[in-house]
Amino acid sequence: LEQCHQEPDGMIRPLWLASGLTALGLGLIGLFLPLLPTVPFLLLSAFCFARSSNRPHAWLVHHETLGPPIRDWQERGAVSRRAKWFATVSVLVALLLSWQMGFGTIVLVVQAAALSGVMAFLWTRPDY
Repeated sequence: LEQCHQEPDGMIRPLWLASGLTALGLGLIGLFLPLLPTVPFLLLSAFCFARSSNRPHAWLVHHETLGPPIRDWQERGAVSRRAKWFATVSVLVALLLSWQMGFGTIVLVVQAAALSGVMAFLWTRPDY
């Protein structure tokens, strides 16, 4: 009975592929825009590609430039110290911009709490 309500695998794969391409595009844009993170989007892209097709997944994971942070995360849950510092500076800039733009205290507190959680998680990951 459960199988009657599940989508055929062939219908879901294009959605995973489209999601992977979107995440990859955002990750590539993040290479040039300082406040848009690259590695999280690459990780999301690899996740989506793994569910859509082996070909784009293998291409991304083995890519000379884009692949190493993905492989480091998959193999050791590791994040480079450079990426950690870049993320920290980006978070501080985002908070400063929010404050400068006049966001209310509640918004700033919620934003700071959420971003502090992200930073705590990130800084507790192993370095590579």
